[in-house]
Amino acid sequence: MPFTDKPQVFSASINALSFGPAGKEVTLGGSNVYPLYSFDAPLANPVRVGIQVSDKGFDATVPGLAAFYEGCSTVAEMAARAAAAPGVDFVALSLNSADPNEDNASVDDCAATALAVAQAIDKPLAIMGCKNVEKDSELFVKIADVLRGQNALFLSCREEDYKTIGASVVLAGGSSLGGESAVDINLAKQLNVLLSQLGVPTGKIVMNLGTAAAGYGFEYLASTIDRVKDAALKQNDGMLQMPVVTPCGDDAWGVKEAILEEADMPEWGSREERGIQMEIITAAACIASGSDAVILRHPESVKTISEYVSALM
Repeated sequence: MPFTDKPQVFSASINALSFGPAGKEVTLGGSNVYPLYSFDAPLANPVRVGIQVSDKGFDATVPGLAAFYEGCSTVAEMAARAAAAPGVDFVALSLNSADPNEDNASVDDCAATALAVAQAIDKPLAIMGCKNVEKDSELFVKIADVLRGQNALFLSCREEDYKTIGASVVLAGGSSLGGESAVDINLAKQLNVLLSQLGVPTGKIVMNLGTAAAGYGFEYLASTIDRVKDAALKQNDGMLQMPVVTPCGDDAWGVKEAILEEADMPEWGSREERGIQMEIITAAACIASGSDAVILRHPESVKTISEYVSALM
């Protein structure tokens, strides 16, 4: 019998969200088929790949970064170097120095760094904060004002600070934000509902559903993304139709395969190659699960994942 193709295309779709300054935007989401199902219907936009840069400089514990950033004396120069790397769609700036438990850099200093980075790159900018809820609220209020007109993407907004960040980043600053939840579809939806009730347009929201390195509890993340995409497309749930952005780098470079030195595990081979492979595997798994964008740390990982996306789309 001849094969009859029966494409599965849904009447609902993932929201399309564009961020970045005018003329340099990248667009996430927009498709009405399952992740990578380009054989069912053309995908509205490809998966986007970001590269992570820290305001504390490159991480010397990650092999290869010292050579890549050689000659860069400022964070802005590092960001410009990263933005020019093959396969990079956007730059994600981590403001690690602001962490009160570490350097506790001032909000004004961090805002100046963010502005310098935005002016130094020709790609869209995402702001990742310092992972401290109270300090991130202060940072995002100030930086949203400094970056007014840049349409940056602020990652992330949590249930504890959604009112402050939603009002300052989107309603006042005109930028987009990412709602961060802890690998739970109900928590993700609840945060989106709260943001919508605040007045934040759903077209200005992305979701960070959580992170995990491949092989380290990743199945929980994968199943959560799967359920979100199912609800968005099959059930036309407007509170789960936001694009998914997944930062992969920190988790991938934090597991033993990427940490243990070659002297400790000679049979595992090059530590740099191991770390890159872990980052690539994690990002590829996130994309297959339904992430609309991934954020990586090593330029070789970015290049490989970008090629992988191009080959599949």
